[in-house]
Amino acid sequence: MSQTESPESLRAELKALIVRELNLEGRDPASIVDDAPLFGEGLGLDSLDALQLAMSIEEQYAVRIPEGPDGRTAFASVNALADWVSNHRSSK
Repeated sequence: MSQTESPESLRAELKALIVRELNLEGRDPASIVDDAPLFGEGLGLDSLDALQLAMSIEEQYAVRIPEGPDGRTAFASVNALADWVSNHRSSK
C-alpha cells in the first residue's frame, strides 16, 4: 500500500526515530532543528550512531544509505535525511 506523506510529517517521523533509536533521553524530537547538523556541534552524533541510525532508517523506509560521501550527505541534517529518504524510497 502506497502512502504519500508530507515532507513535514517525514521530518517529524525521522526526528522521533533518531530520539528513539539513539536513546536521546530527555530530548524532544520537536526541539531538533531541521537544518542543524546531526554530527559535531549539532546533535553531537558519532559514527556508531550513524551506523545504528542507517540500519533503522533502511529497515523502516526501505532505502539504502551508503557509506562515504553520499552517506555523509544524507546525514548532514534532518532536512537532508528526509530528502534522501524521499528520493530513494522504493515505491511499494
